[in-house]
Amino acid sequence: MTETPLDQAHAAMEANPLDDAIRMRFYERLADNELFLLLEKEAEGDQISPMILEPETGPCVLVFDREERLADFVEGEAPYAALSGRGLVSMLAGQGIGLGLNLGVAPSSILIPSQAVDWLESSLRDGPEAEEDTPVELRRPAGLPEALLTALDSKFATMAGVVKLAYLAGVTYESGRRGHMLAFVDALDPAQEALAKAVNEALIFSGIEAGALDVLFVAASDPFAAKLAANGLKLEMPEPPKEDYTPKAPGMDPDSPPILK
Repeated sequence: MTETPLDQAHAAMEANPLDDAIRMRFYERLADNELFLLLEKEAEGDQISPMILEPETGPCVLVFDREERLADFVEGEAPYAALSGRGLVSMLAGQGIGLGLNLGVAPSSILIPSQAVDWLESSLRDGPEAEEDTPVELRRPAGLPEALLTALDSKFATMAGVVKLAYLAGVTYESGRRGHMLAFVDALDPAQEALAKAVNEALIFSGIEAGALDVLFVAASDPFAAKLAANGLKLEMPEPPKEDYTPKAPGMDPDSPPILK
């Protein structure tokens, strides 16, 4: 079976056990990934009953990053729910339940204790803070950590089609504060909160202090967009894949997590 992004992130973590940044990237991949949760029985609307194991480390649900891996584990067919990693940890947080990821069927087989699930949910819940300050000078970006740029690239890959264009620029504000700005052009209002949160998560999982990258939303017709084009680094956002739409069965939408019974 083809190696998955979680396999790669897990292998890097295992090879560098003392590297906090690499470990954070594994948890970021886990949060971003679609996961397949093994159930005891078929979902009833938005109500699900996960299968729970009781290893020595504490109770855990069983999740897989490929449907084929779930089928390999049960040696056949079984009911499951598909949901995002962030949706899953939100559902499990505070219940003393960990994650058994790809157990026995992939290189990324790992038991993740409930304490790590609670930490991940807390990290994802902490959103960006709004600040008011007026930019007075823009310049080409310089000195941003490679880990942050890699994390942003990974985030944008999961949000294809949300926005087409962004600019990265160095900025000085009226208050005298200097930093960097990521400005999204013509992002639809419903997408702005998700984009800001994605950038905030990239900062968190890169191990960089919050506030190292400011987020701005600007209309293409705004004169400030022309200043960004003249002084910033243009970032082309990924296009969404062209696929035929197939409705998801109840409990199978990764962006609408089911309710744990």
